[in-house]
Formats: sequence, C-alpha cells, structure tokens
Amino acid sequence: MEEIKVLLIEDEKKIADSISKGLRELDYHVETAYDGKIGMRLFENGSFNIVISDINLPGMNGYDLCKNIRSRNQHVPIIMLTALNSTNDKIEGFDAGADDYMVKPFEFKELVVRIRALLKRTMNQQLPTGNVLKVADLELNVDSMEVTRAGEPISLTAKEFQLLEYFMRNRNRVLSRADIAEKVWDFDFDTKTNVIDVYVNFLRKKLEKDFDGRLIHTQVGMGYIMKEK
Repeated sequence: MEEIKVLLIEDEKKIADSISKGLRELDYHVETAYDGKIGMRLFENGSFNIVISDINLPGMNGYDLCKNIRSRNQHVPIIMLTALNSTNDKIEGFDAGADDYMVKPFEFKELVVRIRALLKRTMNQQLPTGNVLKVADLELNVDSMEVTRAGEPISLTAKEFQLLEYFMRNRNRVLSRADIAEKVWDFDFDTKTNVIDVYVNFLRKKLEKDFDGRLIHTQVGMGYIMKEK
C-alpha cells in the first residue's frame, strides 16, 4: 500500500502533537510545522497527499497559505482547522481553496473520516468524462477551468467552479443539499448551516444577473435543479 503523506500545520503544539501521534498510529507519514511560512516551505519541498492547516498561524495565516498552495497545486486536498465557525468564516475558507472545514474542538475520529473521504475522492479519481460541459448558452471547460455564458467570460472561485461542474454533470436532476454537501464539500449535511444556499446564490448572481434565462431552479423542500426553461 502506498504511504500516505500528511502535511500538518498547527501552531498549538499540544494539538499538533496529538493529531500527529494519532495519524502515525494509523500508519500515515506526518510532517508538522508550527508556522505558516515553514508549512509553505515544507509543501514546496515535499510531495503530500493531503494538507491539514489551522487558520490563525504565525508567519502566514491559513487563508493565505491555502491560496499559495492552490496556486501551485489544484488537486491536493486541504482541510482547515479553526475555532471560527460563522458562515462567513467558512465561505472565506472555501474561497481560499479549502476542501473541508472543521471547527475546534472536534473528535480525532471525525478528522480521520474526513481525511479518508478526501483521499478516496482524489486518489481514486478518474478523468472527467467530457472536457467541455454545456447547458443552454453556458459552457464550462474542465481543463482550462474557464466558464462562459453567451460567449462572455465568468469569473468563479474554486468552490463555485466545483459546484457549477456538479450541477452541469447532473443537469435535469434534482440535487438535495445533502447530495451537494457530500459531492462538493465532502461532509455530511449540517441543517444548521446555510453555506450551500449562500454558494448557490453566489453562482446564480454570476450566471444569471446579466444574462437571459434562469438555469438553477429551486425545488421547494427538495433542493436545486439545473435545467433550461
């Protein structure tokens, strides 16, 4: 079995050492940094299967660290650990490029579940079927990560792009919030959070504000569906 390499960046030494010890007992190879800049240096000089990072870090905060990692690697999974749990904090984390977001305190076994889910998705990921997706006059290019509607370019964050791709690959199918949470965010749907609804609204504004025709429709009590009129 291939060795799984984890980069852990956490300035609270007690938490970092506890996570590191637990992951090593599960046969993960773990490299730890207690500073954002040092963590970035380790990432640049190593090859990791997953990154786990706190947000409030000395040297370089977790948001900037995540953006820098994303500028170099679009695919490595990133889990953010933080005491900040508002919707806006989560949105900022996802917009920086994080794949998952865990609020402290959390149970170690939950972290392991999240790690395994992300690794399963990325390490067994097959090449996408079809490089250019189309719905009405909307086009998404999987390779270049470009989106256009009626020939006009639309700028999306990484998470908005993932959400749109999921909608387009499942056009004409009702998607529940639980479906979206699992496939786009890799976590179980929390009925207390409105992150998914917020992102759908972000996407709608960018796709529909200056164009003719709504593409993402609300199915009351069920979720959302992408379809032409």
